[in-house]
Amino acid sequence: MGIGPDQMVTAMRERTAFLFPGQGAQNVGMGRDWADQFPAARAVYERADEILGYSISRICFEGPEDLLTRTVHAQPAIYVTSLAILAVLREIYPDWKPYVAAGLSLGEFSALAASGALAWEEALTLVARRARAMEKAAQDHPGTMASVLGLPPAECEKVAAEAGVFVANLNSPDQTALSGTRESIEKACALADERGAKRALVLKVAGAFHSPLMLDAQTELEAALAGTAMVRPSCLFIPNVTAEPAADPARILELLSRQLTSPVRWSETVARCSALGVHAALEIGPGKVLRGLAKQCGALWPVFSVGVVDDLKKLEAAVNQTNSSGGTL
Repeated sequence: MGIGPDQMVTAMRERTAFLFPGQGAQNVGMGRDWADQFPAARAVYERADEILGYSISRICFEGPEDLLTRTVHAQPAIYVTSLAILAVLREIYPDWKPYVAAGLSLGEFSALAASGALAWEEALTLVARRARAMEKAAQDHPGTMASVLGLPPAECEKVAAEAGVFVANLNSPDQTALSGTRESIEKACALADERGAKRALVLKVAGAFHSPLMLDAQTELEAALAGTAMVRPSCLFIPNVTAEPAADPARILELLSRQLTSPVRWSETVARCSALGVHAALEIGPGKVLRGLAKQCGALWPVFSVGVVDDLKKLEAAVNQTNSSGGTL
């Protein structure tokens, strides 16, 4: 006989990290299965449509892809889908609370909503404003990004300095993203290849995110955050800019705006989770990027991606197996 939901939560909840994906995780059709099968998820989409003044649910469920991938839509879409899934998890496992909450770039807003620091509706309004500001900054200051694989971060920093670009994402010891103008990014890719990178390629992104080219967006987000009502997170929250737990609302608001022009320190965030004694993590939202990055970062704890309804069965099976062997996730 299997164990019930409450027993599963007891096994996992003490040291579970809730991790949330960022822009790029979107895919046409995401969230439809949750909305079709769970009223809690459907309610999140319906409320989000009301708040935004347009049907983000239709863009998530039906696309088209070029509409969904626009920054102005992709960020709210990923955020809403993540929160819809979280609503279902909370309904099934009401006592399951995060020990740590963290998110990759955009995912920080999902993490703050999950931690109780921000009301999810207010966070959605901020995400929408952030997305509009970033799309405009990308149009006003054109740029792009590159992914460099197989070159140590320290070497990537040297490449960035020589090419006149910026380190944007420290995703893992083996994966670094750079931001800058297209010309400088192409130069950086050539330099990375010369220095032994396994691969260096220009990404299909809308702008030079997490670089000074986003300064206009940072200024606009700062203005929006100035009137935000935030409380202390109910769990440990790890921001991208420092990869160190932060609890003071004023400090978190400052870091949220700085994030737009600062590197995302995701590999350090994973290491911090390990140092804090995380036993397991849930990747809540579309895609499985964070699970892959955790593995690349050498995390010894499992990451369970919960992006589609079928993942609930896989999660339950994993927890049942762990409990039957006397272990703790």
